[in-house]
Amino acid sequence: MENRTMATMAPMPVNEHTDIPGNPSTAKSSTQKLRTEATADSLRVLTEEQWNFWLENGYVVIKNAVPREQALETATFLWEFEDKDPNDKSTWYTAPRAEMQMKELAGTGMVEVYNNQHLWNNRQMQKVYDAFVDIWGTEKLWVTIDRANLNFPMRPGHEYKAFIHWDYDPETKPQQVQGVLALADQTDENMGGFQCIPWLFRNYDTWKLSQPEDRNHFQPNTTGLENEIVKVPLEAGDLLIFNSSEPHGIRANRSEDKVRIAQYISMMPAQEENEPLKEWRINSWKNRIAPEGYAFPGDPRNWEQTKYGTAQLTELGEKLLGLRKW
Repeated sequence: MENRTMATMAPMPVNEHTDIPGNPSTAKSSTQKLRTEATADSLRVLTEEQWNFWLENGYVVIKNAVPREQALETATFLWEFEDKDPNDKSTWYTAPRAEMQMKELAGTGMVEVYNNQHLWNNRQMQKVYDAFVDIWGTEKLWVTIDRANLNFPMRPGHEYKAFIHWDYDPETKPQQVQGVLALADQTDENMGGFQCIPWLFRNYDTWKLSQPEDRNHFQPNTTGLENEIVKVPLEAGDLLIFNSSEPHGIRANRSEDKVRIAQYISMMPAQEENEPLKEWRINSWKNRIAPEGYAFPGDPRNWEQTKYGTAQLTELGEKLLGLRKW
């Protein structure tokens, strides 16, 4: 800790995520509304069919958003960062390095790395960016500074509850999206991965009328909705984008030896007028600093600072960070 400057220790400005799960590297909700209409001519990556599926179901999968080989290289880096061997199960199950305030995420395999070159390589891929341009309807976007996931098969002493949740209270109608990039094939339903309830996304306003007033606004009671849960298969390099009003979660990994590996990537309209947040983001990239928040404990080893350098950015990457204006 001694070599970390005051600049690297600066707190996040106006952090609205101290007690909710959402990622604090961008605003809680965009002042710009999510796009509601599109034509084939106005879409860069999505087809009209995918666009309509997105509106109806609250999520969409973009195949090969990142080259498969690049996705697999990122997975290899995550194994290295976690100091675990993909071919030696005895290295997989270790005690958590930091306490997770959001207890529901404990044991789900969150990897506390945020600004490594591999992660930035994926964030600044043109196809990834173009997919989010399609969703928002604007080119001026910032990318979230988020982490990754190694979700191991459950074993005695290393269980967790697969739960459906929202990161943002849907009652507030958040203008926000989230994303997951597959870094390994996850086509086996038993191996964990993304799940969601499009039925509840579509029918939230009527569903809530049947719920008690003191209900948990971040975790719905899914009794009776078990058959509505969709388990989304992904292959390495596929990007899944979902509306933040979509109830979702990580499935329990009940496989024998398959590891779900993913990177969380999202984008939202840039807030170039928010100077404190922009400076925090630039500092986070430059000095490899994790976001602060309810669901982000960070890496107590400080490996990002001590073992790895500052990621090299393309012109697109600089704009997605906030280092260069749109």
